Amino acid sequence: MISPGCLAVYKNRPALVAETGEKITITIAGKTGAETLKVREKDIEVIHPGPLQSLAGIEDSAGPEASAAPDTAPDISAEGTAGETPEGASDIRNAWELLEGSGPVPLRELAELAFGEYSPRTAWAARRVVSEGLYFTGTAGAVFPRSRAEVAAGEEKRRVREREVRERDAFLERLRNGKPDFSGAPETGDGRFLQDVEALAYGKSEKSRTLKEFARPETPQEAHRFLLETGFWDPWVNPHPARFGIAQGEAPSFSVPASLTEGAGRKDLGALPAFAIDSPWSDDPDDAVSLELPGPGFEGARLYVHVADPAAAIVPGSAADIEAKNRGATAYLPEKCCRMLCGEALPYFALGLKESSFALTFELVLDGEGKPAAVEIFPSIVRVTRLSYEEADALSAGPSEKEGRILRDLFRLGEINLARRLGAGAVNIELPEIHLSVERGDAPGVTILPVTRCRSAEMVRECMLLAGEAAAAWARERRLAFPYISQEPGDLPAKPLPGLAGSYQTRRCMRPRAVSVRPGLHWGLGLDAYTQVTSPLRRYTDLLAHQQIRAFLAGQDAGSDSRPGVLDADEMIVRLSAGDAAAQAVTQAERASKAHWLAVYLSDKKGSEWEGIVVEKRGNFLVVLIPELALETQIPARKGLELNDTVRLSFGRARIPEAETLFREA
Repeated sequence: MISPGCLAVYKNRPALVAETGEKITITIAGKTGAETLKVREKDIEVIHPGPLQSLAGIEDSAGPEASAAPDTAPDISAEGTAGETPEGASDIRNAWELLEGSGPVPLRELAELAFGEYSPRTAWAARRVVSEGLYFTGTAGAVFPRSRAEVAAGEEKRRVREREVRERDAFLERLRNGKPDFSGAPETGDGRFLQDVEALAYGKSEKSRTLKEFARPETPQEAHRFLLETGFWDPWVNPHPARFGIAQGEAPSFSVPASLTEGAGRKDLGALPAFAIDSPWSDDPDDAVSLELPGPGFEGARLYVHVADPAAAIVPGSAADIEAKNRGATAYLPEKCCRMLCGEALPYFALGLKESSFALTFELVLDGEGKPAAVEIFPSIVRVTRLSYEEADALSAGPSEKEGRILRDLFRLGEINLARRLGAGAVNIELPEIHLSVERGDAPGVTILPVTRCRSAEMVRECMLLAGEAAAAWARERRLAFPYISQEPGDLPAKPLPGLAGSYQTRRCMRPRAVSVRPGLHWGLGLDAYTQVTSPLRRYTDLLAHQQIRAFLAGQDAGSDSRPGVLDADEMIVRLSAGDAAAQAVTQAERASKAHWLAVYLSDKKGSEWEGIVVEKRGNFLVVLIPELALETQIPARKGLELNDTVRLSFGRARIPEAETLFREA
């Protein structure tokens, strides 16, 4: 029965009943003093009738401890006997042993057995023992002793938990003294206590108990700094891919159909010279070019762009397709390559890794200006010669053999197409580029190589743009939902700046690209409609385009008007949006990783000097581009320094957690 002055429990806190009525008025101990609340009768549990004047002293311990000390709890296995325990713990254990195996008892009996009396203070202590759940469970009216096996398991958990607390406290003390030991296994050594910091550094958590204990900001950058300071991480850990959610494991494998090993239904273009031209460090060539000229001009010429054909095996909705969509693109990180498709797929799909390669060929018939007049798309078998950009340039400059002549004609076509696009308003931005590679392990190092300008690289770019332009026209004529890429006009100044500052200015004026199922102007490329179809091993949107092309061609071959395999606009939008969002995360991870490794590269080069070029005035600062590093930095503006001026910079320091590098004028 509830009456004024009795002791109750409200939300696991002691409460003094002050008044009764339709609602019960109770007093509880708050942070700033006593608090008065009105509650329903069912919200409280009476544990002592009182009368009680106040809650003072109620939460004082009723004995030395209200529960067994975890590391001293005795063995209570079925054949075991109770050992020595502290006095208060012994009282509770004795009470449990007396009641073990019996039915429920009232809380009053537990208090009397454990603490020798039934008072408000011992009633609350007994109620805490029940709430703890180690020896007893239930309510004030019915307390149930737990079984011997349950108590044994509970005490073991308590011992483990207490041991972990002691070990963590000892680790924190070692850490404060600068003597952590990370030599042990991850699951047993000191490193296990920094898992929360690692999770924050990798962007997998927003909180860190350890950083909070050290009064450090709970940010990924601060977590990174803490891990470096403690020595748990070295500078060769790059957390940025994980922060952007980049999948770094191998993509799932998939079965390759017999058609990819037998070549059934493919047009044999083996007699046509085809060139896969790429960077020397590329190992996944996914496009190649061929050219047939009927005469000295390009009227009626045929440009063949052969593209890897993974859509022959990867159908929409398959496990490999879903994984590719979730990854969005292959992440080319300086330290490794995180492929969109599994590595074992490369021998089947990449061009030029075997004597014959299976491709999806885009055959473009050109007009006199080198513009696509017609296009045919079909599966093919090609024999591809792989060349680096430098090798292709050298081959084109050699004797007038067949391969050299074809390359020179391709170079002419690339120049003509570039001129056509520039005439249509395209912009051509030339800024310094580098190739950054990282070796880790016993002899870690960062290598930076300049990306040299090659005619063949420009030619390949123009051929891929021609294929994208032609594919967009092909899809638009067939009213096919397709992944078109557009770009709104940028806000270029009436009089652009010259030199490197002009290229930097133009890049700053460019608007973001957009993907859509509707064709639109691509201002930066100078094309009325454009899509990307030449990297299906590296970009999901290209793979999606190939899947749509193949579904359409399959329906056409079957004489079907319904084309059941073709995706409609709604489904295309869903897939396109997901794949493009993932691809943008890949781009961000690549940029952040490059900045990280540049900071690592420069971290031991304090005082080194670099040549920079002023490319922008920004308030009281100048933006300076360092060509050797393809890196921009800021220095205070000073009189006499103008745009495109060369300035000598001295490297100050690197902030690896922020992926920042600081320079000053030498």
